Amino acid sequence: MAGGFLRIRQIDIERYFLDVQAMKQHYRGDYGFGGFMKNSRINRREFLRGAGAAALGMIGFPYVVPSSALGTAGNTLPSNRITMGSVGVGGMGTNNMRAFLTQADVQVVAVCDVVKANNEYGHWYKKGWKGPWFGREPARNIVNDFYSQKKQSSSYDGCEAYIDFREVLARDDIDAVCITTPDHWHAIPAIMAAAAGKHIYCEKPMSLTIAQGRAMIEAVRRHGVIFQTGTQRRSSQQFRFICELIRNGRIGRLKRILTTIGANNKEAPAKDWQPMPIPDGFDYNMWLGPAPWVPYHKDRCLYTFRFGLDYSGGQTTNLGAHAIDIAQWANGTDHTGPLEVEDLGGEFPKNGLFTTATNVHFRARYANGVELICRTQPDGPLRFEGTDGWIQIKKDEFTCNPESLKTSVIAPNEIHLYKSDDHHRNFIDCIKAHQETAAPVEVGHRSVTICHLGNIAMTLKRKLEWNPKKEQFVNSEQANRMLRRSMRDPWSL
Repeated sequence: MAGGFLRIRQIDIERYFLDVQAMKQHYRGDYGFGGFMKNSRINRREFLRGAGAAALGMIGFPYVVPSSALGTAGNTLPSNRITMGSVGVGGMGTNNMRAFLTQADVQVVAVCDVVKANNEYGHWYKKGWKGPWFGREPARNIVNDFYSQKKQSSSYDGCEAYIDFREVLARDDIDAVCITTPDHWHAIPAIMAAAAGKHIYCEKPMSLTIAQGRAMIEAVRRHGVIFQTGTQRRSSQQFRFICELIRNGRIGRLKRILTTIGANNKEAPAKDWQPMPIPDGFDYNMWLGPAPWVPYHKDRCLYTFRFGLDYSGGQTTNLGAHAIDIAQWANGTDHTGPLEVEDLGGEFPKNGLFTTATNVHFRARYANGVELICRTQPDGPLRFEGTDGWIQIKKDEFTCNPESLKTSVIAPNEIHLYKSDDHHRNFIDCIKAHQETAAPVEVGHRSVTICHLGNIAMTLKRKLEWNPKKEQFVNSEQANRMLRRSMRDPWSL
């Protein structure tokens, strides 16, 4: 991809080291980080040597799996444990962190978030809860409490909390990172993690732009790290069975896929909204990161980031990443995409703080003739229509025609898809075996690419031709300019 990949120069390495050192001084007093990186055993020379080695890897040197990542799945000896850092510990980030905590051969040693402690990441937290649920301090407490109970000791304090993800990546005792940040903060940490030799679990949607997704693929492949996209339906027996039925021709030739997504689940602030004071314990500048500088408002951040185009693709990418990912799996197009995408009446706000689509409706067509529709329809189905029948899943209820499909058996000589029954466990097992995950980087990229294409077509209100091999539009330079975004200094790809 032209101009899309992160290149580390010696001057960049020096700058990152100085940034980390400055943070150490700045936050020691304000946030009690007197034990800054106390477990990392890293100094300036070691940091430069590691980053330099990562830079060399970018020009073709082989990647060597860390010794802590070797062994067989299920071996829980300390030397075979995977040490992890959680970057982003809001609602979903905390859920992911808890899932990895339950793995006997995983040790969570670091958490990172620009929020110190907050209750407002999502609308799903327990009613009446008094204490803070999310942020780096609650996450660190969750980890330390978990291991204290496991060890039957009240003195465990082995998890460090950070504001800047680069501090986590600078630790030589971390094998893998879980990235559960807003979408605009996926590509840079993932690319830098790959360069640092860290394996990556990255939440969906994988990228903010198509160019960022391609850069993530290049980094993961160049450094040979393991990558899992957080599209958990790939580890569902029910969705796997549906896709196997379709791939084996049980509904004849696949003709049409209907994917439906929910409507925006937050009300936009008034159109005459006013800036708000930045809350204590929130590094707003770091939260914005590569996004344009704009005044703070509570509805710009935390859970509602997904309704601003500077940070997300809206429900098109948030929910579409799940539905369209299964459509790709069933269609056998995991490593390619459609040839055209067309707006069917998508709607965006005309002004105000929220800028993502309020009504999603677009169509994509593949080389094999399959038509994919994506539209806003709360509680709508994911439906596959073929020449000899149909399959539909809605709220986990599987219906089909003919009804006999429910008891159909996939024969040994038929197509059997990748089997995983636990998305987080699959990531750990694949690190140890050094093999591809259930939702590897190319798969995550190709699925969310269709969501990005839909947003572009709906924005331009037109039909667009797409070359999935070159990842460029055939007939619109205006659309091609929307494949990437500029980034605010000092961040760049």
